[in-house]
Amino acid sequence: MQERQWITDRRSELDALAEQLTKQLQEVQVERDELAIAERVLYRLAEQVQAEAETAVAASPAPARVAGRALLLIPHRSEEPDQAALPGDRA
Repeated sequence: MQERQWITDRRSELDALAEQLTKQLQEVQVERDELAIAERVLYRLAEQVQAEAETAVAASPAPARVAGRALLLIPHRSEEPDQAALPGDRA
């Protein structure tokens, strides 16, 4: 009869352990789902930042070469424009 009690006790211990592990597994799955969502959001944000950076580079004035000298196709603008802001041949 002592063996039967040991088996019953051991089964109860294993049932409790299985319940605890099931709860932990559910928590792990929830956290993994949250991490997957966060990863997708970060990936999309990184794509958006990269696209904005590419747009900014494409919109910036491009330097041109004239007679071996680099100059901007569009002069820089200032708060108080004057003729000094124009390239030498336009003033």
